[in-house]
Amino acid sequence: MHMARPLRITFPGAFYHVTSCGNERKAVFKSKRDREKYLEYLESATTRYDAVIHAFCLMDNHYHLLLETPSGNLPRIMRHINGAYTTYFNAKRARSGHLFQGRYRAILVDKDEYAKHLSRYIHLNPVRAKMVETPGAYMWSSYRFFIGNEKSPKWLYRDFILGYFGRKISDAQNGYKEFVSSYVNKKYESPLKDVVGSILLGAPDFVNFVKENFLSGKRPDKDLPALRQLIPRISMPDIFHAVDSEFGNDPTLARVLKIYLCRQHTGEKLKAIGANFGISESAVSHACRRATDRIRRNSKLRKKIEKMNKKLNQSRFKT
Repeated sequence: MHMARPLRITFPGAFYHVTSCGNERKAVFKSKRDREKYLEYLESATTRYDAVIHAFCLMDNHYHLLLETPSGNLPRIMRHINGAYTTYFNAKRARSGHLFQGRYRAILVDKDEYAKHLSRYIHLNPVRAKMVETPGAYMWSSYRFFIGNEKSPKWLYRDFILGYFGRKISDAQNGYKEFVSSYVNKKYESPLKDVVGSILLGAPDFVNFVKENFLSGKRPDKDLPALRQLIPRISMPDIFHAVDSEFGNDPTLARVLKIYLCRQHTGEKLKAIGANFGISESAVSHACRRATDRIRRNSKLRKKIEKMNKKLNQSRFKT
């Protein structure tokens, strides 16, 4: 079965909420040693690939990470963590094949807006799952290091999140403990409800920044459903206006180019495009072939269409 690829937006300093679940939702951590080994791979990711681990929680059949990438290399980091752990897990149990279900999920996060809220959500996971009554009672999350119950490993970077709760470490730890404890046994909305296009979590200006700097120029891709959601579609009226402005004095050519550009940009099915022009699906395909051939043979027309494509693409990201 063909699996849609997740959209990965990577750049130096990118901050992510990463989750990965066991194949068929089966346990990926079966012993204390399994969990210790996974944490060793988190540590080696910080030394070998420059990963910054802000928070973690290991459940039975999945995990949560808050992860920052100063080198903009999330795929390499995750290949190391999931790949090395899978090799260990399979060798220990004389098994082969995938351990994790599909590809990991990585949500690009506006850390200033959401890091502390996501850390609370992650640290309360065992409480929501009714594994423990309080987050401090769970051994396999970073919470006990945040509140000072145990000495934090050097590879865990708590300073950014704790910095929201005070300059003095004891004040910050107490403030964070209160911040998390206030949500124990309380119904609350997950911060993940605000995710845009299944991969972005942040204030509107952050979402616009990512779209303009990392998605501009990309076209909707059927194998990247997240990209289709994030990239605003170019409407047929926008195309009609652009074509009429440039080719209004040649109605026959303008009509063929409108059909061609609607096929290129709108993501609409042939039937829907044809309905706008009163023609069949096969007639749409034929018109597109004629336009393609004409653009290929006419350099002057080709330059005009390239310029028009650029303007249409830029118009999607104007707010």
